[in-house]
Amino acid sequence: MGTLVIENGTIITQNPSRDVIEQGTVVVDDGTITRVETDPSVNVDRRVDRRVDAENHVVIPGLIDTHVHVSDVLLRGAGNEGRGLYDWLFNVKQPGMAKMSPSDHELAAELYCVEALSAGITTIVENDAEIPIEDVESIERKLDTYEELGIRSAYARGIRDLPADEEFRSLIKKFTAKEPDVDHPPQERYTAATDEWMDHVESLHDTHHGRGNRQEIWIAPVIVEGMTTEGLRAAVEFAERHDVMTTTHVSEAPEQEAGPLSSVEYLNNIGYLGEHTLLGHCVQVSNTDVRLLAKTNTAVVHNIPSNMKLASGFAPVPSMRRADVTIGLGTDNSVLSDSVNLLADMRLIALAHKGHSLDPGVLSAQAVLDMATIEGASAMGRSAELGSIEVGKRADLVCIDMDAPQLTPASDIVSAVVYQTLGSEVDLVVCEGEVVYEDGSVSGLRTDPRDLYEQVRTAATAIRRRSGLPTRTDVSPL
Repeated sequence: MGTLVIENGTIITQNPSRDVIEQGTVVVDDGTITRVETDPSVNVDRRVDRRVDAENHVVIPGLIDTHVHVSDVLLRGAGNEGRGLYDWLFNVKQPGMAKMSPSDHELAAELYCVEALSAGITTIVENDAEIPIEDVESIERKLDTYEELGIRSAYARGIRDLPADEEFRSLIKKFTAKEPDVDHPPQERYTAATDEWMDHVESLHDTHHGRGNRQEIWIAPVIVEGMTTEGLRAAVEFAERHDVMTTTHVSEAPEQEAGPLSSVEYLNNIGYLGEHTLLGHCVQVSNTDVRLLAKTNTAVVHNIPSNMKLASGFAPVPSMRRADVTIGLGTDNSVLSDSVNLLADMRLIALAHKGHSLDPGVLSAQAVLDMATIEGASAMGRSAELGSIEVGKRADLVCIDMDAPQLTPASDIVSAVVYQTLGSEVDLVVCEGEVVYEDGSVSGLRTDPRDLYEQVRTAATAIRRRSGLPTRTDVSPL
């Protein structure tokens, strides 16, 4: 891997002092940041394998996407408009995913990585919820792709050990009646006994955890309603024993919080909350829930584009931040948020919460950048290694070209990154000290991008045809 020097750039370090270094230099040795200097002419004691002149560039830590669903990218545009959570889940996502082959999952992983890396995302936490327990090949093809393309991934294997009860089956039937021509998969496809799941995830961990210093294996109960108490406790025990995280979807829609006890309260009562737990969404949470999250040091992922697309509501991010709850950002389902682009999402997050709270000062640009970098690293339990440009940390770096009309002028550099970037300004991405994206190309991609895009279009059309998915959804105006 050797020595990489990035010099003459403006470095947004995201260190504890949030220092910004003009005409700074970052030195990387074998995947580790060894020097962060203010001197633009710093001498390096050993042979330099690559020098990058970052003049007129901003250098930021690699962005951390703490909640994603990779394979969904093949379902973009497949009748997603105008649907709520359950309508979309049972009439689009599950039917489409059920018709995907291992080669489809591999294609999706390739496309996802190309899009993520091109927008400066170096780390993803994948919540893989719809692959049946016996389909190990699809998982391994995706993990192989992440390694080849050089992205850092935490693969959170989705598990469900509680079969749908009669009430839930009745609810599903009401939603699926809307799409009689769609091939709806049976819910039994997604469930297995707790012991089977634990053996399965242990095997994945033994085989793949630690690959290339960039891959982790986590455990992800899909939804609270789909898990036994024993299964949730087993997930926490797995995370603690392996020093990884467990993550699940919580309080995403109002229907999930209709009972006398909130999901957060229940998870606290059974011991699921804590420093090894990362909760996705937390949209429908109360002040009591927020206090419990803070008290137990439980982290949260904010997925604003998908929550807005499904009209699920706004997570109380300002209240959670005031309570010192750690929050990361997630692009969630690219089939809902439509793109894999945290740079663009940061602008949306900053603006949406100001408008929603009627408070222009409720969420600063620095706070939003924190959630995409150092706070995201904390949310996944890796702040000692990731999330900032500091000596001793893993070298995940992004160079943003500031020679663009939307970035001129850039009077406040942090504000410019959050409010003015589109994502297309990224021209160099480094992960684990390796250049993985440069000038529009992903170095590990095996095929020409145009060929990849054509293969994806063909696969997506075939999936829609096999599943009966509509190509659009008509929504009557009010």
